[in-house]
Amino acid sequence: MSGFDYDLFVIGGGSGGVRSARVAASLGKKVAIAEEYRFGGTCVIRGCVPKKLFVYASQFHEHFEDAAGYGWTVGESRFDWPTLVAAKDREIARLEGLYRKGLDNAGAEILETRAELAGPNSVRLLKSGKIVTAEKIVIAVGGAPNPHAALPGHELCISSNEAFDLKELPRAIVIAGGGYIAVEFANIFHGLGVETTLIYRGAEILSRFDHDMRHGLHEAMEAKGIRILCHDIIEQVSKGADGRLLAETKNGGELVADQIMLALGRDPYTEGLGLETAGVETNERGAIIVDAYSRTNVPSIFALGDVTDRVQLTPVAIHEAMCFIETEYKNNPTSPDHDMIATAVFSQPEIGTVGLSEEEAAKRFADLEVYRAQFRPMKATLSGRAEKTIMKLIVNAADRKVVGAHILGHDAGEMAQILGITLKAGCTKDDFDRTMAVHPTAAEELVTMYNPSYRVKNGERV
Repeated sequence: MSGFDYDLFVIGGGSGGVRSARVAASLGKKVAIAEEYRFGGTCVIRGCVPKKLFVYASQFHEHFEDAAGYGWTVGESRFDWPTLVAAKDREIARLEGLYRKGLDNAGAEILETRAELAGPNSVRLLKSGKIVTAEKIVIAVGGAPNPHAALPGHELCISSNEAFDLKELPRAIVIAGGGYIAVEFANIFHGLGVETTLIYRGAEILSRFDHDMRHGLHEAMEAKGIRILCHDIIEQVSKGADGRLLAETKNGGELVADQIMLALGRDPYTEGLGLETAGVETNERGAIIVDAYSRTNVPSIFALGDVTDRVQLTPVAIHEAMCFIETEYKNNPTSPDHDMIATAVFSQPEIGTVGLSEEEAAKRFADLEVYRAQFRPMKATLSGRAEKTIMKLIVNAADRKVVGAHILGHDAGEMAQILGITLKAGCTKDDFDRTMAVHPTAAEELVTMYNPSYRVKNGERV
């Protein structure tokens, strides 16, 4: 570490930053990590972890209703928002403590301050004004909700950040956006008894997902009572004399709600980071440009996770961090593999998916076999709930490889994780066909769809 204060300085205490700092320190490197807010990052503090807890909370009203069909008599039920928020806060505090403990045990120095680049090998600590140096610098500051500042009245709206800590549960909410954050929160708030409207400029929600998953979820959400307005946007937000908010839409509609949530994408959190001072290049969205090994155009500076705008998922940031460690500290050049990433939308019902949608696959392959099943899940037979599970396999007819797998239904996310291994390994439809089913399960449908539902040749269904 000749001439430097640290071997590695990490800016950002989220999943990618903490992993790279902790592992590097455990290898004997002198490491410091700076975080201006709380350790754990978006995922732990204001993202996937509290969101999943809220998803669980929002499902109980249906569980209580379903119980009657199975012989249970459930008494009067009430929901208390402050109790949920307090329980969520306790769990987040526990997880943050584990992140800190892991760093401390590995020997990393924890700095509770905003840090900005002062040069290719130097960092300014804003709390003290001190400048420290490092042989290598990792930027892992993540992203932040797009405030949609061009929208008149945007300052009256909330983002997903504030949604977790509202003082009281709104009677009605309008959510702008059609991505997974908007869709998940629409289901959460509706499940907690809030009158919920989702407004989206596109023709259908979840634009990057397979059309059967998108359409199936849309129908299920509307059947539950969630109002979905497509081909429309909010053009202005104002506050009435009664304190409620009024959203005026492009199509001439007026939506009244207690809260309006903007879920219109996330931006890399790079403003004021000192990138220009260090000479680090960014793209038009402010994302840090990196090569295949997460190195910026400045050889001593690396970037991981959402700040690079490659794939905005927590496990991806962790994977990129481990590849950085292998490359820089284990003499084993390893490039992050962003292919075949399994993911889930924790809507109600869930979507679990890995690989190509039918639309994407049709652009890549001349001949596809599509296997599709739609059925009523066993749990719904006694509860009387009118819901459907959809399962879909996309197969390249030329070599029989399964190039996409998509599920809409209970535990779809859990199934997607296992399917991720299967598709990553390059399994064929024949491998699925010779695999014994686990009965009775919903997942058995994945290995019992023996005949294609239809084919897609040169982009046309036949």
